[in-house]
Amino acid sequence: MPRKPPLLPAVRTIRLMQPMTWLVMAWRDMARAGWISFAHGLALSLFGAAIFAVAHNKFWLLAGALSGFLVVAPVLATSLYALSRALERGEPANLGVVLKTWLNWQNSHVNKWGNDYWCMVQFGSLLALAASGWVMTSAALITLLAPVPIETPLDFLRHVVMAPDGWLFEIWLALGSLMAAPIFASSVVAMPLLLDRRATLLQAVLTSWQTVLVNPLPMAFWAALILGFTLLGLGSLLLGLIAVMPMLGHASWHAYRDLVDASSLPERDLAAAPARSGGGGAS
Repeated sequence: MPRKPPLLPAVRTIRLMQPMTWLVMAWRDMARAGWISFAHGLALSLFGAAIFAVAHNKFWLLAGALSGFLVVAPVLATSLYALSRALERGEPANLGVVLKTWLNWQNSHVNKWGNDYWCMVQFGSLLALAASGWVMTSAALITLLAPVPIETPLDFLRHVVMAPDGWLFEIWLALGSLMAAPIFASSVVAMPLLLDRRATLLQAVLTSWQTVLVNPLPMAFWAALILGFTLLGLGSLLLGLIAVMPMLGHASWHAYRDLVDASSLPERDLAAAPARSGGGGAS
């Protein structure tokens, strides 16, 4: 007997410029959450600095490691989604919310890999696997095809980006884009949905793809904003990430709320107050 396709929540159509509203709402959440929100950005900035310290003289590895680190950012921002959800419900957005988000999954789930709560762990593992694959691919590509050893950012700029008779940078960008596009489509609303509702991993990923297919231009604009702000954070000696990463995390929660009507799925935290039923950006 053929399997029935998974029941997916409804996806809304939004305006092209709606992602700008998400950024405004994100700054409001950051102001209301206070230090706990910026602490996420500081932690990610310090982690990025650690990557740079280890691989600063091996830019062939650093380029892949930093971009791979960004692949798993939707998972690292999980507690930022939880903070925005708490603020939306009028609940305290404090350290307790963060600890509950990261530690609660361990309770009562031993030997229950099929339990829907483990979907968040499964998805995080898949993203980490994809990031590791990109790190190895990027390192191998630059090491094998670069005309000279690439050890510093200046070497990368001179012999890869600005190489007059080579296509290495174009190939590197094309491969990175080929990997980034399906990951973005799979994760743009998946983690907030898994946090908010009792959905399966397949439901979350298919819903995420559906949001991109229904709203291709707004989602392309949102991807460009994410890339632009991330490059700004990286280009400011990682200091900009202290504000950029929590901003994008909170904004991703509001993106999910505007794009997906998840009322057909049961809430993950049944003891919590009911979530809002509408999205501000529906048209």
